[in-house]
Amino acid sequence: MVKKKKKSNAKFNKGDHVVYPSYGPGKILAIKKEIINGKRIQVLIISINDRVVLRIPVEKIKDLGLRKLSTANRLKDAIAVLKAKAKKKKKTMWSRRAQEYETKILSGNLVSIAEVLKELYKKDSFDESSFSEKQIYASALDRLARELAAMKKLDKDTATKELENILKNAA
Repeated sequence: MVKKKKKSNAKFNKGDHVVYPSYGPGKILAIKKEIINGKRIQVLIISINDRVVLRIPVEKIKDLGLRKLSTANRLKDAIAVLKAKAKKKKKTMWSRRAQEYETKILSGNLVSIAEVLKELYKKDSFDESSFSEKQIYASALDRLARELAAMKKLDKDTATKELENILKNAA
């Protein structure tokens, strides 16, 4: 049994919550051996949400950036960003900022995602926000809320409300 674990080099177990940077948090449903292109390989089967289930070869875990949930300290750093005084908006073109925001969200880094949320949050109303601003804000909020929910064992709606309250009280 121990040899098997060493051979697979898996540091993840069935039931673990993990973060796949470009999809966000998910849960490992199974670790199986499958035949892909004639090769027998070990894969992690990860449920991201009701509609997305990923099959990730164990040897690709590091290359893909798959990680365990963030630490409590990392979460504190992200919450500190949300509580901080809002920075002055950058004067770069929206298309460039939108690209930067998407890159930060896809990085899977909690602090970077919190920075996007903080910069796009509007206390009074999102009415003057563009459609793409609203989409990027929703994407960042979803990613942060899903990881917070997994870390604190909450449902996603409760985690979302918690984050929105932090933003509202900081603004």
